[in-house]
Amino acid sequence: MPTPPPPLAGTTTGPAALRPLIDTVLTALHDGAHRRDGPLPAGGPDAVTPRTRTATHPLIPDHGTGPHHALRTLVTALTEGAADPADPLCTAHLHTPPLALAAAADLAASALNPSMDSWDQAPAASALEADTTAALAAEIYPHQPTPDALITTGGTESNQLALLLARERNGPVQTIRGANAHHSITRAAWLLGLPEPIVIPAPTGTMDLTALQEALTRHDRPRRPLLVTATAGTTDTGRIDPLPAIADLCTTHGAELHIDAAYGGPLLFSPTHRDKIHGLDRAHSVTIDLHKLGWQPAPAGILAVPHRHHLAPLRHQAPYLNADDDTEAGLPDLLGRSLRTTRRPDALKIAVTLQALGRTGLADLVDRTLTTAHHLADLITENPTLDLYDRPTISTVLFRPTGTDDKTVATIRRTLLTRGQAVLGRAHTDNHLWLKATLLNPHTTPQHLRTLLDLVTQLTHELAEGNTPR
Repeated sequence: MPTPPPPLAGTTTGPAALRPLIDTVLTALHDGAHRRDGPLPAGGPDAVTPRTRTATHPLIPDHGTGPHHALRTLVTALTEGAADPADPLCTAHLHTPPLALAAAADLAASALNPSMDSWDQAPAASALEADTTAALAAEIYPHQPTPDALITTGGTESNQLALLLARERNGPVQTIRGANAHHSITRAAWLLGLPEPIVIPAPTGTMDLTALQEALTRHDRPRRPLLVTATAGTTDTGRIDPLPAIADLCTTHGAELHIDAAYGGPLLFSPTHRDKIHGLDRAHSVTIDLHKLGWQPAPAGILAVPHRHHLAPLRHQAPYLNADDDTEAGLPDLLGRSLRTTRRPDALKIAVTLQALGRTGLADLVDRTLTTAHHLADLITENPTLDLYDRPTISTVLFRPTGTDDKTVATIRRTLLTRGQAVLGRAHTDNHLWLKATLLNPHTTPQHLRTLLDLVTQLTHELAEGNTPR
């Protein structure tokens, strides 16, 4: 008899087929993490790459190995070779440890596999996305009657969409950004055929208001419409531009304002910290990433606008997806919700998290994380062998061993990576290279922080003694 095809994930039989496979995956995740035994695998690329290739070869065999063997082999290998953001010593980037409940919701999204480009592929998912984006937009623009938001792959796509919408409203806008802005702003201007952005100095890590006023005065309308892009949470230091003052300058000079709050936006959920992003609601568009300070599996980006009609330029027609008569008959038109066609129902994991935790639960996660960052800053300040760059604005802490040069700082970071002991980032500011800890794990304890600093100070001592890192 012919061999039946492998089971599918959907319908009433899918869950029964998934259950043993998920058990195999969970075991592989557990075993791979134990083999790694740290925040990332030891040995660097020269060790990790061949080990992974050996474990997973051949990727396309003549005869399949079966689902459980393939899952066990590849998931174990990937986990053993992962940089695990759930490990408290993995602190380099805005690379969040996802909540278990959000990952579980993502499994359901994968099993159901709705495609968010037409209603007949995503009947319930399209309604959930519309309600979720409207609710998030209302958090950002609480005083507007019809705010709206789009689900994106993250800050880069959101910023690109923001510049695109500004161009469609006003023509070829002249973008003005701070020297502290995310690289995606300049890249979006290039991609959209817009003039190269005017760069405003940020000598203290935030946009200089005097220089911004001079630029706005010099390039004021009617020469060219202006779009100022401010940042609420820079990738290097976590600093937040003076948003109300920037919004005032934009109003005075007739410029539009986009705020890249990919990092800092979720401070909205914390009564303790939301004042740091006061003025967010004055922007013509706002970027927020919930796969940063929102603990979602990537991607989970948001672009919010104060009025639903601001998204009208994204309307697009493909008769097989949104024929006029279908739309007139009441089928929702989804193509204008993204520049992508096929896309995942990323709203599901976001909605599950929002409902499960509520505002108070999200506020607790935010507050815990920022408190941990301040505790790390305290430990650095108390250590005479370490220098602190500044108190954290959000959860990014920059520090360096006292009296070391930039080459030594870079060597410390790479050696910790190669040994598999810790994942620290790097940031160049104030004419120095700094080690960067971006704290996003609400389970991090003071002992974890002390361990991280001990690793840095011990390695600094090794290097000072002339020992070659291994």
